[in-house]
Amino acid sequence: MIRKARIGDVKDLHRILNAFAAEGKLLPRSLSDLYTHIREFVVWESPETGEIVGCCCLHIVWEDLAEVRSLAVVPDRQGRGIGTALVRACLNEARDLGISRVFVLTYEVRFFENLGFRVTDKQVFPQKIWADCLHCTKFPDCDETAMVLEIANSRGTGG
Repeated sequence: MIRKARIGDVKDLHRILNAFAAEGKLLPRSLSDLYTHIREFVVWESPETGEIVGCCCLHIVWEDLAEVRSLAVVPDRQGRGIGTALVRACLNEARDLGISRVFVLTYEVRFFENLGFRVTDKQVFPQKIWADCLHCTKFPDCDETAMVLEIANSRGTGG
């Protein structure tokens, strides 16, 4: 089941996200950063065990722009629609907030294309480049693909 993340989830999020970071699939997140941004996260909690098996974050960048980031589902739960449900929860929140564009930097182009995102030029997101990318070990040679989704501002339409 999907729910907003809680303070008690931070150590699980840290473990999940940094396992993917160790493989070069995500940027690492510190405990401090996760506590600071916990309100941006949704999690998938296993109804059977209560274990956090996936997470996703909606990070507001500007008045009309947000980023879906830190999407991760533990390997033994992948392929079951959890990632899709987490991204959709973030997109619904973006709609509720009146955000008109959501972007992602990803290695999983096909996954995001299936959700309606389209490939775009990274240079259309200057706030993102200056805010986070300067601190990335891959900057300025980023090998992720920038994708964007234009969404409607009323819940239940678009995206």
